[in-house]
Amino acid sequence: MASGAGSRYHADMAERFERHRQPWRPDEIQKLHTLAKKGMALKAIAKAMTRSEESVKARAKEDGLSIAKLH
Repeated sequence: MASGAGSRYHADMAERFERHRQPWRPDEIQKLHTLAKKGMALKAIAKAMTRSEESVKARAKEDGLSIAKLH
């Protein structure tokens, strides 16, 4: 039985990329606006929403949001 950390790692990776190029749902857009207005950093928003930083950045730009960046 190989149900150790290795198996969990692959599940996490699959979950991370499963949303690749998925359209933004209205509830996700609302969450993005909320997190951005709270001043949350891009990396943190991306992680919280299980989306890439590029995806979050593109959607924020589309909606005219400014997102804090970590230096």
